[in-house]
Parts: sequence; structure tokens; C-alpha cells
Amino acid sequence: MYKIPVSVLVVIHTVDLQVLLLERADHPGYWQSVTGSQDSGETLIQTAAREVFEETGLHAADYALTDWQTENRYEIYEEWRWRYGPDVRFNTEHVFGLRLPDIVPVRIAAREHLNFMWLPWQQAASMVFSSSNAEAILKLPEHSQSG
Repeated sequence: MYKIPVSVLVVIHTVDLQVLLLERADHPGYWQSVTGSQDSGETLIQTAAREVFEETGLHAADYALTDWQTENRYEIYEEWRWRYGPDVRFNTEHVFGLRLPDIVPVRIAAREHLNFMWLPWQQAASMVFSSSNAEAILKLPEHSQSG
């Protein structure tokens, strides 16, 4: 079954702008925020909450999850195109923020991630491999009050 070419990017951060990054298991050295494709029948906010739980063990409903009203369209990396239908080359990503009161323990999904770390937002932006992820983190101060 192919993935739907619609995804979420969830920047998990604390009120003092510490950002959670996850290291991809399928590509060591690639750091990112929570990401994932929408499942059939899900709303984008449901996708964001599901991905947060699957990748960190956190329940988004316990915190401030907000839609940043930002959409990015990008060409899917060649190495991951096999996950999509044969003629699919582009993905539309929707950006969300999840604001936590402080750094909290997370439980990473071993099949998806090797490690995690919390970094100040500017440093986190410089660590991620995806330009849309970096741009989202750099806009964190604009969104930090709402999530």
C-alpha cells in the first residue's frame, strides 16, 4: 500500500524554545522533527497527534498542538520515492507546533529513530537535514505563544 503524498511536520518545543530532534533509523545522521504521512480518512490534526504519539510516546492532547497554517510542497527524495505511487513525485507538508511546558521524557520508536536530543531553536534549525524543517524551526519565535 502506497503512502498518501500529504504529510505533517510537528515541531515539538518547550516554552523557552528548546526543540526536540529525532535521528532517523533508516539514515543515521539525519535529524528531524516529528514527520509522517496522512492516513486515509484522517484530518491533518489527527495525523499530527498520531505521529507525535508513534514517534515520541507523547499525547498531543496533553499539550498545545496548533496548526501553523504553513504548507510546503517539495519533491520527494529519490531514496524514499518507492513508498509512493509510481507517478508521485511531490509531497505536500503541513506544519504544526506542539508546545510543552518544559523538557519531558520521550519514548522514541526504535524502528524509526536511533536517538533524540533537545536543542535551543537556532542550533536545532542548523542540525536538521530538511530545508522545510529548518525554516519551520526558524519561525518558532513567531509561533511560540500558540504552540
